[in-house]
Amino acid sequence: MTITQLHYVLAVAEYQNFTKAAQKVFVTQPTLSMQIQKLEEELDIQIFDRSKKPIELTEVGKKIVYQAKNIVNESDRIKDIVDQQKGFIGGEFRLGIIPTVMPTLLPMFLKSFTKKYPKVKLKIEELHTEAIIEKLKDGHLDAAIAATPLEQENIKEWTLYYEPFVAYVPSNHQLYTKQKLTTEDLNIDDILLLEDGHCFKEGILNLCKTKKNYEESSFQLESGSFETLIKLSNEGMGMTLLPYLHTLELNDKEKGNLKMFEEPVPARSVSLIYHKSELKIQIIEALQQIIAGIIKGAIAFQNVKIISPINRN
Repeated sequence: MTITQLHYVLAVAEYQNFTKAAQKVFVTQPTLSMQIQKLEEELDIQIFDRSKKPIELTEVGKKIVYQAKNIVNESDRIKDIVDQQKGFIGGEFRLGIIPTVMPTLLPMFLKSFTKKYPKVKLKIEELHTEAIIEKLKDGHLDAAIAATPLEQENIKEWTLYYEPFVAYVPSNHQLYTKQKLTTEDLNIDDILLLEDGHCFKEGILNLCKTKKNYEESSFQLESGSFETLIKLSNEGMGMTLLPYLHTLELNDKEKGNLKMFEEPVPARSVSLIYHKSELKIQIIEALQQIIAGIIKGAIAFQNVKIISPINRN
């Protein structure tokens, strides 16, 4: 039994197809099939039921895949220990970022990070929180940047910054004349929200401690864009809430419609999250240091109240 064979088994288990799995691990399909067959013969069992379309794991195959993940993970850790001992910061690093953080935070740190750590090959994906958690647990991401706390047993969270919620209130809105808002001022049925799947939407629902009543609304919106929400708000369709960093990019006229909340300011905790195995921890630490150094100049809020990004329904 070899680590390479276990890698092949995990690839087939994921893609349920020998050809796709072979492409994933950069070998020919006959080579991959032969190695898996060798392993099955050595163990005297069938890992995959090849009669099914797509290919399925047998019952014993499911147990083998579970153990194979642990073995492959631990073998990766050996190389990780050596890299740390040598002080090496490099290699491929797969980073997931949620959509409401990606456009504002990534441009702030990417250039600085790649310049300081040129040997790190960053592979960045924009993903919703649910997909990030799944990929971290499956080993398909090394780390991610997401709103926390997520309350996941096998995932560690390293807070990068607290990002306040900021209200966008157009001049024709009843709250426009208020200097600062409280959560009691908010009417969830008057707030334009992002589509389902965005943790920022869940944060707003938790902030307002209620559900949006779409039945009484004249329209139902599903948008993944803050820009769309702002434009609709300007047209008198309601107010909206924005993450603080997003407000820095608004024009002067739009900034005139922003309203801060009274302290403690409702905010989300944005964290670097990673599996408890702490693989590639030296790169995770490097990312944290770069981002923390940059973000200090952009966000200086201290008295905040963290709003959970988790769907509480």
